[in-house]
Amino acid sequence: MSPDPHSHYEVVIGLEVHCQLRTTSKLFSPAPVTYGEPPNHSVHPVCLALPGVLPVLNGHAVDLAIRAGLAAHCTVHECSIFARKNYFYPDLPKGYQISQFEDPICTGGWVDIPDEEGKGTKRIALTRIHMEEDAGKSIHDAAVAGDATHVDLNRAGVPLLEIVSEPDLRSPAEAVAYLKTLRAILRYVDVSDADMEKGHFRCDANLSLRPKGEAELGTRTELKNLNSFRFVEEALEAEIVRQAQLLDDGGAIQQATMAYDPSTGRTRVLRLKENSDDYRYFPDPDLVPLRISAEQIEAARSSLPELADAKRRRFEQQFELSAYDASLLTESRALSEFFEAAVAAYGPAKPVANWILRDVLQALGEQEREIDQVQLTPEALASLIRLVDEGRTNAKSARGLVPDLVAEGGDPEALVRERGLEAVSDSGVLEAAVDEVLAAHPDNREKYQAGEKKVVNFLMGQVMKRTQGKADPGSVREILLRKLEE
Repeated sequence: MSPDPHSHYEVVIGLEVHCQLRTTSKLFSPAPVTYGEPPNHSVHPVCLALPGVLPVLNGHAVDLAIRAGLAAHCTVHECSIFARKNYFYPDLPKGYQISQFEDPICTGGWVDIPDEEGKGTKRIALTRIHMEEDAGKSIHDAAVAGDATHVDLNRAGVPLLEIVSEPDLRSPAEAVAYLKTLRAILRYVDVSDADMEKGHFRCDANLSLRPKGEAELGTRTELKNLNSFRFVEEALEAEIVRQAQLLDDGGAIQQATMAYDPSTGRTRVLRLKENSDDYRYFPDPDLVPLRISAEQIEAARSSLPELADAKRRRFEQQFELSAYDASLLTESRALSEFFEAAVAAYGPAKPVANWILRDVLQALGEQEREIDQVQLTPEALASLIRLVDEGRTNAKSARGLVPDLVAEGGDPEALVRERGLEAVSDSGVLEAAVDEVLAAHPDNREKYQAGEKKVVNFLMGQVMKRTQGKADPGSVREILLRKLEE
């Protein structure tokens, strides 16, 4: 964040995250949960509350909600109640949304995030986690709808968790760290894909300012439907500036729902904010209270995998990795499992971590892939590193193979052979190449003997060029130093 001219204010942020559960059908109907279908193809009479139909709760969605609550250290309640949240929008065909209000499935809990100094963690308390169905989608795109607004109800009824934090966040950077940590937790326990591009993980941000040193909260505004980490940070920064300028000018903040415009970098008021009583919540008469047994909760607890924070600490101790490297390797469960499998196939952990964090992640970013979408196997990565260790190819050639291995897979040893990437380690060949380079650049010998040791790097580059990058750098350096000192 740029230097803040309004440093006399303390920023107070709370987030409401909407996470799509990993189910094949909707929360109260058998309609499939799909992505990319033509508009209004994944709809069922229950989604529309047509006469004569009744909602039936998706049991798998309940199991996933329990897992999420336990992973976030919440209290999972044995009884919770579904309520109707009443409001009128074109994309809400029933005129209400089935959610939970006074009696949610989970309360309390926390998420530990890295502090901004990178030296420890900060605990962000959770208020609640509750289940609800998604609404449809209004389409305002002129290319699609012209001057009209179209409605796509494919998402209507999709199962969501709403995860509400306490107002414990103090900067946009902390808000992004919280979202990344929460997304990793949900992915670790197989609750959600949390794919932001597909709308599976989005948030509303509540923000207020108060003079530093004061305990009373200021009037908050809510930024709606932020669907990328970059937009979250930009929108919060813009709203901080707007509120601070308004307060400095003697104005008052109105409780309102805000929109962020990335093209202008500004926020604007959409509507004055409703309070919970405006939604006229009441228990849904078509749904009985949700009862969860203590045995079901304990069964879910025993099935949880090792979570990211515990795995990070173990990686630091077991593999002697830095906190930074361990945190990167445990950002996703799939990446951490790939790392451990590669270590099992290779041996020492640090070289494996270096290759993954430097080369594999770079290839993933360039190809816009996740680690569980690649053809590279942990065993193949171990084989590639071993080829470098044995001097059968050099590191530069091996690194050049990583993108192809990620995209297409294959046997690293066979690829090295087929592409002529075997390292030149014959001492006679290397001696001749060094002699040729020294003869072509006699002044560099004199410079070296005069104390300019950096000429070695230039000469090494010339030898590597003559051997088409196949020479073993260690052997080249050894021969060069010997001949320069003769």
